Amino acid sequence: MSGRISFQGELGAYSHQACREAHPDMEPVPCATFEDAVELCRKGDVDLAMLPVENTTYGRVADIHRLLPESGLHIIGEAFVRVHINLLGVPGTRLEEVERAHSHLVLLPQCATFLRSHGIQGKVSSDNARAAREVAERGEKADAALASELAAEVYGLDVLARHIEDHAHNTTRFLVMARAPDLKRRGDSGMMTTFVFRVRNIPAALYKAMGGFATNGVNMTKLESYMVDGNFTATQFYADIEGHPDDRNVQLALEELRYFTSQMKLLGTYPADPKRHEMAR
Repeated sequence: MSGRISFQGELGAYSHQACREAHPDMEPVPCATFEDAVELCRKGDVDLAMLPVENTTYGRVADIHRLLPESGLHIIGEAFVRVHINLLGVPGTRLEEVERAHSHLVLLPQCATFLRSHGIQGKVSSDNARAAREVAERGEKADAALASELAAEVYGLDVLARHIEDHAHNTTRFLVMARAPDLKRRGDSGMMTTFVFRVRNIPAALYKAMGGFATNGVNMTKLESYMVDGNFTATQFYADIEGHPDDRNVQLALEELRYFTSQMKLLGTYPADPKRHEMAR
């Protein structure tokens, strides 16, 4: 589809990479915050929003689970993006000339082995794409950035070293959000359904609520809890399951879930990214 898609961060960020990979024909629109990216979509200024929800190294992205239920948007897709970290320098720079590498606090430890072996000092920046932009603007060969190859393309930098992260499995999962749900689509790699719920205040409510998924053969790929409104006794659960609400086994499981919950909200039903199953092998 053509149109515009919002994301948090600057051009060249991994969220920008997710937009390009999932919707290469759409215009990416950078935003300062997740809330801004959501609001642009909610108001109709963009057609879709790309939001990161979890990373294989650092777990879930802070505040996203709280933002999704109140966003007014619906999940219509997911995208798994491999986070390759590269050392980017101004054109003509040699690796041995680099003294400092600038990047987000999260990325620096992931390249600790490479930086240590080359005597490069890590410097914290608020954003990896911003670090790349500032390195380009500064024009000093002693300064480099840790960022995506897309950032090198956007800001005219040379890739001095590719894929320098310590761990080869670093992947971020993104959710594609839209103003209207799309329950008609079916994916070649299966379907995913995401929802949030709160259990009733009765003994073993969560255990009983989960029973319907087990007895009906529905695979739950994620179940996470978080406090609501800063209240220790108010817990909301976020869940991903395989399947579509129209599937009979999913229908039965959700019916049983509703019996034991005080609130339940469907956030989206969408095709599974083929990379989901590739990662499971």
